[in-house]
Amino acid sequence: MCGIAGILSLPDAQPCDRGQLRQMIESLAHRGPDGFGYLQEGPVGLAHARLSIIDLSSGDQPIANEDQSVWTVFNGEIFNFIEIRAALERAGHVFRTQSDTETIVHAYEEYGDDFVHHLNGQFVIALWDSRRRRLLLARDRLGIRPLFVQRDGRRILFASEIKAILAVSSQPRRLDVDGLAQVFTFWSTVGERTVFAGIRSVPPGCMLKLEGEREELVHYWHWSHPAAADSSRLSFDEAAEQVRELMSDAVRLQLRADVPVGAYLSGGLDSSIIAALVRTRSDVPLRTFSVVFDDAEFDESSHQQIMVRHLGTQHTSVRCTHGDIAASFPRLIAHTETPIVRTGPVPLMILSEHVRRCGFKVVLSGEGADEVFGGYDLFKEAQIRRFWARRPESRSRPQLLRRLYPYLRHSPVGSAASAESFFGQGLRDVDSPFYGHSQRWVTTRRLHAFLSRDVQAQMAGCVPEAALSEMLPPDFARWSGLSRDQFVEAQTLLFGYLLSSQGDRVAMANSVEGRVPFLDHRVVEFANQLPARYKLRGLKEKAVLRRAFAHLLPPEVGGRVKQPYRSPDIQSFFKDGRAPAWVEELLSPQRLGSAGYFDGSAVQRLLAKCRAGRAIGFADNMAFVGILSTMLVEELFLKRGEAAAAYNAGLASAAAAHN
Repeated sequence: MCGIAGILSLPDAQPCDRGQLRQMIESLAHRGPDGFGYLQEGPVGLAHARLSIIDLSSGDQPIANEDQSVWTVFNGEIFNFIEIRAALERAGHVFRTQSDTETIVHAYEEYGDDFVHHLNGQFVIALWDSRRRRLLLARDRLGIRPLFVQRDGRRILFASEIKAILAVSSQPRRLDVDGLAQVFTFWSTVGERTVFAGIRSVPPGCMLKLEGEREELVHYWHWSHPAAADSSRLSFDEAAEQVRELMSDAVRLQLRADVPVGAYLSGGLDSSIIAALVRTRSDVPLRTFSVVFDDAEFDESSHQQIMVRHLGTQHTSVRCTHGDIAASFPRLIAHTETPIVRTGPVPLMILSEHVRRCGFKVVLSGEGADEVFGGYDLFKEAQIRRFWARRPESRSRPQLLRRLYPYLRHSPVGSAASAESFFGQGLRDVDSPFYGHSQRWVTTRRLHAFLSRDVQAQMAGCVPEAALSEMLPPDFARWSGLSRDQFVEAQTLLFGYLLSSQGDRVAMANSVEGRVPFLDHRVVEFANQLPARYKLRGLKEKAVLRRAFAHLLPPEVGGRVKQPYRSPDIQSFFKDGRAPAWVEELLSPQRLGSAGYFDGSAVQRLLAKCRAGRAIGFADNMAFVGILSTMLVEELFLKRGEAAAAYNAGLASAAAAHN
């Protein structure tokens, strides 16, 4: 795992400056602390920060083909590089290293732009073809690794993180209010949009082709559910067997490394399956890691220990307190580079710090299983609402909602009347592409009420759902309800939040590479062809996955109802009615007024509820975290001058003291 950055000068522009390349890549040192590499060739400059995992001795980048006509810098892993290399060597290609990176340049020589279809991995690739004077920027199918681009006058800037672009860009630094509207609806931006005006993300499964003045974005892979999936010719048990084989092979490939590989163990089904599969491949004791909480509502340590005993792993738990979350929150936003609405990424950042201290650079996790195999309560909610919509007058059907959220202290279905009122809204809009998500977005969108009049006016023409509508496949309406819900969940929460703010960013903050076998594209493509009834059976989630791995798990884990990972939000910042001084200062009327994003009076009313311990619902928690994180984005990335520099220095000092 690494960080990449680069500058492409457009025709007749000055060549890139080596000093600026250095500025960009040094801002990404946390992604690759093992060394920097540079290439300046004609109009292009490439830079690389290396985290050594495969071919520790000779895998430095940039790497070229035999005649140095094709160069690449690369962030990620090509898990099937051994198989690709063998095929390329048979075709006559000569390799100088043992690294997975070198397979990229030779695969491009052999297959042209189709080389990406041969790669099984999680990656961002910058490839320079000096003969054709063209630059290709490719992102993996599932968007596991990030890539950002900005046009800055007569040059194109690109990097693994936005901070590298900001380090040298001459463009004004401004918040994109449409991007903020998306975060305050979906929890993330979608597609190419970011919260920074003028800076865009290369979407998952895309390749950006830059040649002369021409720029073309090509989608080479799509998250798709065949419309005829419900007529699968595989029996349930046959499907489970194939899931088992695909997942076993995905784990086999993702264990490839020249450094030790550990695993996260949350206590849930997904991470337990990954740990069990790793354990079956080796007699060496597996090292596992988890986070635990003092608050029983969030803590899953009892189930973690069941799996530790079952697998015999060498396990380490990191206890995360309310104070830890508050103290680490500014550092988190420095790495996420976006507002967030929950604190969940913070404990995972603290956990990855401990993983690195234990000498591990690579960990496997169970991320992605819920999106691929239908694991979330949201999917159950939508199924109940579709069932209820057939007889909206029924008094018994909405009672099914009470079977959801057994793990929540303040459950949204605790009161039958309030549950029916909330989930009954839009009940008959079953043809809406966002039927399964609309009620969730209503809750998150309450954040908009805290925005200032000026920002609300700027957002007047913004409809966040419109951006998603443009991304829907042509045959989307013919998919099953669950398939539509899974697609929307992948395009929003998975790609924009779980794999970014709660995935790549919190691991790489501590130079740790996270690997996600459930998002092997072969697993995703197979699961997307299965009937919805194989995933969600009644209200039993991930049915085919449970069947596939029942033999590897104790019944307490294999049969456990999904409990989403969560961490304390508002309660992490208020002790005896008081917040840390930096929170009070950042959310003061003066600071809020200066930034201009929020209605100061509305924020002060929310803070009064927080101090009194009355802010306990989802909406209040998301509002507080969303406002605070937005103000931190303003301080860390948008302000200029001595005040911002002092603030950043203070954050660095606080982070060092905490560590």
